[in-house]
Amino acid sequence: MTVSGTGTASAAGVLRPHAEDAFAAELAALAARDDRQRPANWRLSPWAVATYLLGGTLADGTVITPKYVGPRRIVEVAVSTLATDRALLLLGVPGTAKTWLSEHLAAAVSGDSTLLVQGTAGTPEEAVRYGWNYAQLLAHGPSREALVPGPVMRAMAAGATARIEELTRIPADVQDTLITILSEKTLPVPELGEEVQAVGGFNLIATANDRDRGVNELSSALRRRFNTVVLPLPATAEAEVDIVSRRVDQIGRSLDLPAVPDGLAEIRRVVTVFRELREGVSGDGRTRLKSPSGTLSTAEAISVVTGGLALAAHFGDGVLRASDLAAGLLGAVVRDPAADRVVWQEYLETVVRERDGWQDLYRACREAEA
Repeated sequence: MTVSGTGTASAAGVLRPHAEDAFAAELAALAARDDRQRPANWRLSPWAVATYLLGGTLADGTVITPKYVGPRRIVEVAVSTLATDRALLLLGVPGTAKTWLSEHLAAAVSGDSTLLVQGTAGTPEEAVRYGWNYAQLLAHGPSREALVPGPVMRAMAAGATARIEELTRIPADVQDTLITILSEKTLPVPELGEEVQAVGGFNLIATANDRDRGVNELSSALRRRFNTVVLPLPATAEAEVDIVSRRVDQIGRSLDLPAVPDGLAEIRRVVTVFRELREGVSGDGRTRLKSPSGTLSTAEAISVVTGGLALAAHFGDGVLRASDLAAGLLGAVVRDPAADRVVWQEYLETVVRERDGWQDLYRACREAEA
């Protein structure tokens, strides 16, 4: 769930460039050396897409940075799904890189990650299908000129990859507008007596959170149209430290914050805290712990460290210290002021206080609570 690289000239000054802009050089290098079979309208072959996501070194020495750190088979299944007539559902707890992976998949496959529908409880049917230019509609009635295609319709017409974030937060009746699109690969426009048929290469990536199970569960009919890939949390502490370090480094460079190596030890401590509380046991296996109500995901660890770097840069000496992280840790762990505060205090007293070299973190966390 991480990325490292430099933006292109077209992305200069943009706080967060789209993946296809930030990694245009890598995508171009892969395309130039990719001699494998490509599905219709794909910019890269499935092998090259997987290489873009997982990283590697090309025959000419070009280094492709990893965008996703996790099991290779997960990426291979996701990429191969997009090469079939099944849509892809990325499922996992918050912070497992669902959105990140979907963006980079779309960028590598179609060269465009912006055909996006953001799912909310208020997402209307028009966001998934199409809307109307009401000035044109009132003046001339239904017509092609008055039709405003949504991201999914545009992806169908172009043979590109559309994305839907937080699919289970979309109302059930709006979700079901996807059934015909995914099964028949067509989108009827009854007002015009027409339909839009999907061009080869069209597919859809959706993400969903399996922690709170969203607002609306998918119908069985819709779920059958998806191949579901579950994204796990990082398997090891070192893998998670690597993810956090890479991502914080990228964010820090865009914000002119201190370099990550200065705070690698602190990053390791944040990751340790999160993993121990998530798993309900100390790293040495000797102390059973209560877990807080929050997910304590890798994404939240990235947020805690980035906030700490900002404090160190603007109100400290530029070196990441325990005092810069304490408030962020408290905010990440204590979501329920009653129950989570007890969990956090017990963890501080039974683990942090007794661990060699962690007394500064213990004092900083206690001061943050006060």
